[in-house]
Amino acid sequence: MNPGQAQLTADDIVAHLDDLPSLPVVVMELLNSIDQEDVDISVLAKKVSYDQALTAKTLRLANSSQYGLQVKATTIQQAITYLGFQTTRSLIMSAAITGCFPEGRCAGFDDKEFWRHSVATAACAKVLARQIRFNQDYAFTAGLLHNIGRLVLVSSFPEQYAQVIAYRAEHDCTVLEAERTVLGVDHVQAGVALAERWNFSDTMRLAIGNYPTPEAPGAGFLAALIHVANAIVCALDLAQSGDDMVPHVSLVAWNALGLSEETYLQLFRETELRYDEITAALLSQAG
Repeated sequence: MNPGQAQLTADDIVAHLDDLPSLPVVVMELLNSIDQEDVDISVLAKKVSYDQALTAKTLRLANSSQYGLQVKATTIQQAITYLGFQTTRSLIMSAAITGCFPEGRCAGFDDKEFWRHSVATAACAKVLARQIRFNQDYAFTAGLLHNIGRLVLVSSFPEQYAQVIAYRAEHDCTVLEAERTVLGVDHVQAGVALAERWNFSDTMRLAIGNYPTPEAPGAGFLAALIHVANAIVCALDLAQSGDDMVPHVSLVAWNALGLSEETYLQLFRETELRYDEITAALLSQAG
């Protein structure tokens, strides 16, 4: 698929969503429960505990020192008791999603580098959110999922996406520019399509759909936060990616956070520390 040839449409993305891996049923229930108040937490905890790999990964993350637990959580119910339902839910979702997609299907696409970048963005978003008293669990989850659409495209159209990677290397452009030129669609559209299929909340959908353009009307504050976190992670090169292009930073988003230069320097250091821990907890099975 070269630029100018028949390209993909949003309908093509949606048509392939059924072929993607499905999340465990209990994780889908957790996603659907974000805006519900009458959730039976003990029932959900029991369902999660039946999935031993998911439970182990969630508890590894819950017990990492960034959550500062004085007592080690050995069950999902304990994690909920110690950390609260919202935080534990975001950890379970993170543990499930990072293990959900098959690897090595697209030539030139580095799955581990992708997850390192996503985890780093999640870590940075959480640090930023705490600093400005925004919901840290939403920020962490949105940071982890902000470019999940790339995995949708890689999984559904691996041969075409290999050409995106080649085009980007040849023309030294952004991922979005390469995707739009070669495919006719981009990972933001794919991410929003997946978010709708997986019943993400409106807040999360807005963040995924607007993180590259946080100044767009109605983009939402979370999009601005993820936009800045993504740029910081690229600048720090936490994902150790061969490509060191730092995206253009929206002044609207940067100013919306209202943080001083000194605060940012502290946040950079803390993000680097948190990133190592979260990577060890979330990606240990992926290598």
